[in-house]
Amino acid sequence: MTSAIQAVNYASHSKIKIKSSANYQHAKSQQVVPLIIHEFSRASAEMPIVFVKNGQTGELQSVALLGLTVNENLFYSEDKWLANYLPALITHHPFALLPSQNDESQLQVVIKEDSHLVSNEEGDALFDDKGNETQYMEKRKSALGHYYENSQTTKAFMDLLVEKSLLSEQNLTMKLNDENISINGVYLVDEKALKALPDEDFLILRQRGYLAPIYNHLSSLHQLSRLARLKSEV
Repeated sequence: MTSAIQAVNYASHSKIKIKSSANYQHAKSQQVVPLIIHEFSRASAEMPIVFVKNGQTGELQSVALLGLTVNENLFYSEDKWLANYLPALITHHPFALLPSQNDESQLQVVIKEDSHLVSNEEGDALFDDKGNETQYMEKRKSALGHYYENSQTTKAFMDLLVEKSLLSEQNLTMKLNDENISINGVYLVDEKALKALPDEDFLILRQRGYLAPIYNHLSSLHQLSRLARLKSEV
């Protein structure tokens, strides 16, 4: 945990306020952003959904692909978010729910203290004068908890895709202004492997509600052309 990210507590954050803003500059250099499967349907209409290895854990995770090069977000320009859909993780900033340093089985709300949304003068307070959490803070914690629960469902989805060998690593290549752009280390659902699944395994996917997010992922790959168009307009 970096020094700028600290567990939320009254002693350190009694005067902290969070500004309400539609400026998502904290995401302006995010080429990918994690997605939970509950977001696949809406996100797939605007951005490619792919799978990549988490740099810390090595586990595969589902992400929205927002740019064609490192540190590039083509859906953010001039302090504005250009897509209709905004990935949920971006909206939780400057908060996150992480395992406690003292007990990894316990979760704690942390705050990025150097965020552009953190203020001492304006915004919503985290605590009242008596040290109790404000209604604003309770709502933020509830949203984080709900997201965490959904992320566990997403992890189970990913684990099953891996278990059934449905993901294959591919290099995405596209041509833009006579130049080839390649994105490496991307995993996609292998449609041939999906069609070759034994009936009992396909039934498991259907019973767990995993078919819809799989098809959302596959249909979202058409949005690669949208990324190329956005890139050409930069």
